[in-house]
Amino acid sequence: MGIYLNPSADGFASIMKTGDYVDKTGLITYMNAVLNSSRNMLCSSRPRRFGKSYAAQMLSAFYSKGADAGELFAHLRVANPPEETKEKEKEWYNKYRNNCDVLFWDMAWFISNAQNIEDTILNLQRDIGKELREAFPDCVTEEVVSLPEILLTISVKTGHKFLIIIDEWDALFREAPENTELQKTYIQLLRALFKGIQVSRFLCGAYMTGILPIKKYGTQSALTDFTEFTMLEPGPLAPYVGFTEDEVKKLCTGHHMDYEEMRRWYDGYYFDEIGHVYNPNSVIKAVFCGKYSNYWTQTETYESLRIYIDLNFDGLKECLVDMLGGKRCRVDIGSFQNDMTSMKSRDDVLTLLVHLGYLGYDADNKEVYIPNEEIREEFIRAIKNGRRQELVKAIQLSDHLLKATINLHY
Repeated sequence: MGIYLNPSADGFASIMKTGDYVDKTGLITYMNAVLNSSRNMLCSSRPRRFGKSYAAQMLSAFYSKGADAGELFAHLRVANPPEETKEKEKEWYNKYRNNCDVLFWDMAWFISNAQNIEDTILNLQRDIGKELREAFPDCVTEEVVSLPEILLTISVKTGHKFLIIIDEWDALFREAPENTELQKTYIQLLRALFKGIQVSRFLCGAYMTGILPIKKYGTQSALTDFTEFTMLEPGPLAPYVGFTEDEVKKLCTGHHMDYEEMRRWYDGYYFDEIGHVYNPNSVIKAVFCGKYSNYWTQTETYESLRIYIDLNFDGLKECLVDMLGGKRCRVDIGSFQNDMTSMKSRDDVLTLLVHLGYLGYDADNKEVYIPNEEIREEFIRAIKNGRRQELVKAIQLSDHLLKATINLHY
């Protein structure tokens, strides 16, 4: 086993030891169905603390030749499929479990360990290339430094194909939002890894996690061969984005907690495919602490939200005030370029806030809204500490009118 090539299952094993693991191994079944097909590249984007890294570690533990994860998965959904699909799913399970050459890396790790962020891509190819040369010593010379070339050379000489898993794929865009040259270099690497006629010779599949969808250039995705699943369109991966209503009810019952209060604090996201979706990190924290509270502030600062609230786009102020009062706002999601710097309108800001988890999205009515009490507190905190005092006054007036209305009815 290596650091990047065929890592162990230790990460997923530690997740399982918490005792409150919510089974999301149906994602493995979905991945099994698309490996070695023309639909074998998936990108799943969702907010921080919505289980992105857990999913990546789970996939690595299941597929990696460097892991022995039979016991970890024995009692989970992937190893115990329903009767109607049992034969095919068991065939996939036995074929792929710990039987793939996995390359698994975290982009945030490479960024944080680079002395200069400009060196990130160079360091990534150097470190992963070194591990591949050690594992396949007779295949690649020191002169070959391009990661895609190394993988192609190994595949041609050995017949091995690789499953590439990238956690926080978009970290470079978030950490260096103004460095367009570095971003272009990174996109070029990703295109070489995932786009072109040679790719199918060394790649059996790919899975990327991130907060943002894949960067657009104009109206076109930079990596068109990927199937994307986002907070706007989660598709068949909707059950694996957060916690479903049934999963939260089960946790509440097991820990003697009030489900309705849990719902008030952490519900509010909604996907047509599965219904209500909860912030998994906050639910688990509430269960662990035995207390309903704002756990979002432990993983995000209001500063990141305040930056976008302070942008002076037409209609943004009015929309925020309406949503804090419980209303919804129409939004056009089509112009958003999937980055944090190209925003040109109120709609771009609102779409970004959906991807960051600050807003829910109603796909049928094309409306956004503040999903729950936890996020409402974040908006109020960000506004009170922001530059737009007219927003503070508008919210105070809105609260005053709301209280006056309530008093009239009682």
